[in-house]
Amino acid sequence: MSLFAAETLPFVHFRESLSPWQAVPCGLNGGTLFTSPFNLPFEPWIWFIPVFLLGACIGSFLNVVIYRVPLGMSVNEPKRSFCPLCKNPIPMWLNFPLISWLWLRGKCKECHAPIAFRYFGVELLTAVLFCVVWWLFAIQSVPVVACLWVLVALLVSITFIDAEHLIIPSTLTWGGTVVGLGACALWPQLPVLGNEAGNWLSGLKHGFIGWTSGFVGLWLVVELGKLAFGKKALKFDKPVAFSLKEPENDVDPMLFIIDGESIAWWDIFCRKTDRLLVEATDIRVSGESVGGGSLIIREMEVQLPDGTIHHLSKIKSLDGMATSAVIPREAMGMGDVHLLGMIGAFFGWTGVFFSLFSASIFAILAALIGRIGFGKQLPFGPFLAMGAVTWMFGAWRIWEWYINALAPLGTP
Repeated sequence: MSLFAAETLPFVHFRESLSPWQAVPCGLNGGTLFTSPFNLPFEPWIWFIPVFLLGACIGSFLNVVIYRVPLGMSVNEPKRSFCPLCKNPIPMWLNFPLISWLWLRGKCKECHAPIAFRYFGVELLTAVLFCVVWWLFAIQSVPVVACLWVLVALLVSITFIDAEHLIIPSTLTWGGTVVGLGACALWPQLPVLGNEAGNWLSGLKHGFIGWTSGFVGLWLVVELGKLAFGKKALKFDKPVAFSLKEPENDVDPMLFIIDGESIAWWDIFCRKTDRLLVEATDIRVSGESVGGGSLIIREMEVQLPDGTIHHLSKIKSLDGMATSAVIPREAMGMGDVHLLGMIGAFFGWTGVFFSLFSASIFAILAALIGRIGFGKQLPFGPFLAMGAVTWMFGAWRIWEWYINALAPLGTP
């Protein structure tokens, strides 16, 4: 008798809520990799306690990732967490997930500086998401649950990094892509939720198709957007002041300021080929005037009208008066391309299209609620993450309903 037989499975009402592909007797890959938590020696609800605690601990580590990775810091050194303001290490007895933030009332014990609610929120969010993943997928395979926990952890990290810094580290998305393809091989149903699955090779194939559709599809959108909207031209009737402003801390970027408008460095230079062109009546380098003409600014250097090139680290300041500027810009960052590819590696091409469509809806709603005007940058990564989570937590049923609704149309 199969481990998944109704006679041996407690809580039959849960089984009845499963879709047909979840209730098949063969389990995962013919039952060879199937593990059911309901056959473990405790009641099902008890397992949510260690899962919640595990999620909170992982969330605590994600806070380290969210803070350090954008700054180019190692997540291992220093080994102990520290206060962002006074830099004092946080002792182990004050570093318990969720509890410590509440106990200290959101303040550092040493300098009493406020500790952002984000730290508590990330731990709680990760713990809740871990529990939902366990609830929905542990009945299929515990190894697959572990892969989906990795996905959840990556999506949480990417969401907060992109929201704060407008970047998505490729190290996170490439690692997630590998895990996603492995999960598809472990459970071939994952990339075709709502459809019929095959063997492990079929699952891997669908995962690769999902990655291709996500990565290549959105890359084409980015390239077409670059051709159509890749430059922002500014012209002024009278010369206006422009300058470069150094960041005030390790988190903020350098700024290009022209006519009072500040533009972050990472919003200008997304590619190695990007160039900021300034037509200036006067250019001052390190306080000395070098005359006017065409100034070319690249990510790490400036080229003066006479052709000389100065590395940014070698000059103290750059400012002057300009009559026009051509600023490079992107319709969408390459980080979003890698992220959608990772989502496709987990959920196939159907998950890609749903995540992209729903992310667009979420972004529009956020822009309306936040009253974000046209032309203002809005990080898209968090909305792609929301779309992927929505698909994973049940939106695939919409696709299943759609396919079933179309089935009668194909019959004679």
